[in-house]
Amino acid sequence: MPTGVHIRDVRTQLFDATERVLRQQGPSALTSRAVTAEAGCAKGVLHRHFEDFDDFLAEFVLDRAGRLGAEATALRETAGTGTVADNLTGALADLFASVAVAIVPLITFRDELRARLRRTWPVGVPILTEAAAMIASYLAAERDLGRVNADADIDTLAPALIGAGHLLFADRTGTPPRTDALRAMVVAVLAGALRETES
Repeated sequence: MPTGVHIRDVRTQLFDATERVLRQQGPSALTSRAVTAEAGCAKGVLHRHFEDFDDFLAEFVLDRAGRLGAEATALRETAGTGTVADNLTGALADLFASVAVAIVPLITFRDELRARLRRTWPVGVPILTEAAAMIASYLAAERDLGRVNADADIDTLAPALIGAGHLLFADRTGTPPRTDALRAMVVAVLAGALRETES
C-alpha cells in the first residue's frame, strides 16, 4: 500500500496480519517487516501507532487473550448438554487450532515481550491462563448441575487439561491429534471427577 493512503482500523489489520504470519511461518518469522508486508502497508505504519515492536506484540497478545471471553461464554452455555468430555474435547480442539499454540513460544522466547506483558498481566501466560479460567468456569457450571462431582478440584483440573492439551498440539507443523486421542486425554485427566454417565 503506498505511503499516505489511509488505512481503516490499522490495529485490526496489523493484528490479523501478525496472526497469519504466526500460523503460516511460526514465531521465528515474526518481524515488523513481515507483519507490515503481510498487512500490505508501509513499515512506518506500525511504528506510528506503537512505541516499538515489543509494545505492538504485547498489544496483540492481550487482544487475542481478550477474545477468549466469547469462547468462554459459548462453552459455559453447553453445560448440561451432550457430555462433559465431548464439550471439553471440542473446546480444547478449537482453542489449540487457533493462534494460541504459536503465541506461547512467542512469549517464552521474547524477554522484552514478557516484561511488557507483566505490566498488565502479572501472573501466568496470557492465553493459557485465560483458557484455564474458561475451563474452570465450565467445570463449575457442570458441578452445579451435578455432572461433575461436588468434591472435584476444579482449580487443578482446568490447568491440567490446558497443559495436557498444549502438549498434544505443541508441534505447530505436525499433524494435529485425532479427536479420539484428545477425548481420551480429557477423560483420563477428569478420572474420578465425572459422574459415570458423563465420561
